[in-house]
Amino acid sequence: MKIYTVGGAVRDGLLGLPVQDRDYVVVGASPNEMVARGFTPVGKDFPVFLHPKTHEEYALARTERKTAPGYKGFVFHADADVTLEEDLQRRDLTINAIAQAEDGTLIDPFHGQADIAARVFRHVSDAFAEDPVRILRLARFAARFADFTVAPETQQLMRQMVEAGEVDALVPERVWQELARGLMEQAPSRMFAVLRECGALARILPELDALWGVPQPEKHHPEIDTGVHVMLALDCAARARLSLPIRFAVLTHDLGKGATPPEEWPSHHGHEFHSMKLVEQVCKRLKIPNDCRDLAVMTAREHGNIARALELRANTMVKLFERCDGFRKPQRFVDMIRAAECDQRGRTGFEDRPFPQATYLEALLDIARRVDAGAIARQLTNQPQKIAESVHAARVTAVATAMAELKPH
Repeated sequence: MKIYTVGGAVRDGLLGLPVQDRDYVVVGASPNEMVARGFTPVGKDFPVFLHPKTHEEYALARTERKTAPGYKGFVFHADADVTLEEDLQRRDLTINAIAQAEDGTLIDPFHGQADIAARVFRHVSDAFAEDPVRILRLARFAARFADFTVAPETQQLMRQMVEAGEVDALVPERVWQELARGLMEQAPSRMFAVLRECGALARILPELDALWGVPQPEKHHPEIDTGVHVMLALDCAARARLSLPIRFAVLTHDLGKGATPPEEWPSHHGHEFHSMKLVEQVCKRLKIPNDCRDLAVMTAREHGNIARALELRANTMVKLFERCDGFRKPQRFVDMIRAAECDQRGRTGFEDRPFPQATYLEALLDIARRVDAGAIARQLTNQPQKIAESVHAARVTAVATAMAELKPH
């Protein structure tokens, strides 16, 4: 029985990056031997065991055979006769197929160290084509390791997988899991570049894929192309280390521009409404979590109003707060402001432009929230039908009074 460290821990160590989790593979042991040594079995699909003291995961070396479409159609074989090289051969990329023995020796049968040095993502074997999740994983790695490129033969293999319909077999939960992880990396635009290049984005997120080639007015968008703009805005959100819901809202805020008839280009009047409907469609199909969905829908609908905040009248401003449930959920409203700020700065040459709308809106929301709705309600116990109208009027008065002082000159 021999134990090796494998996968990301070895890769990150060679890249000089901090190692988060360690994965171990055990060669020359059976499930019964592992249990006899005090390991606890936890794997459902194949033998994985928890160490009796550290509780880290140890997997028996295994091979796998494709039996059905998608990423679940596999039969695994794990036994004492499976070699380390056979186990490494089933892994996705060469940079993830390096093992390290307990004495520190590296076992690298597929030249992963050379690909790390060359900054290349390369598939280990044709078995890569059997699991469509690997396309998403590679794209996610591209967002993390932004200076890596995809080997031409791997790019070609991914295109063939897409054309064969493998990506269509992915379940929504797994697609979202990988997209969410990629969105939180340092250069999330790289994930979408890889997915576009192999054709997978058109299958997974056709609403987003449709944005490339759609022009916007050059005066407001020097980058012109809507897809380019969305990627600039997304990387802006990553640089600011914003949360996943905000990054997803930035990703989807302009989906409606892909639905504008070409004869209206480069204008996109009313695109906010179309964006909102398309965001709802995406979220339903991919089963997006509620916090991400709610912020994205609101941002798609309102980002134009956030950009025009300095022009809004007090009544319109309070209606915006009410429509967005800003009095009950002020943090979500602030998160929408952050997404809208990325929209404004995700334009060529606009990266460092001030965004006074942010402090202005936050201050006005705070002032409107200070209006004592409870006190107004108590004064109108005999006229309950007037409570909502009176609370709204009081908030408008408070906001109007503050606007003159807060508005930048």
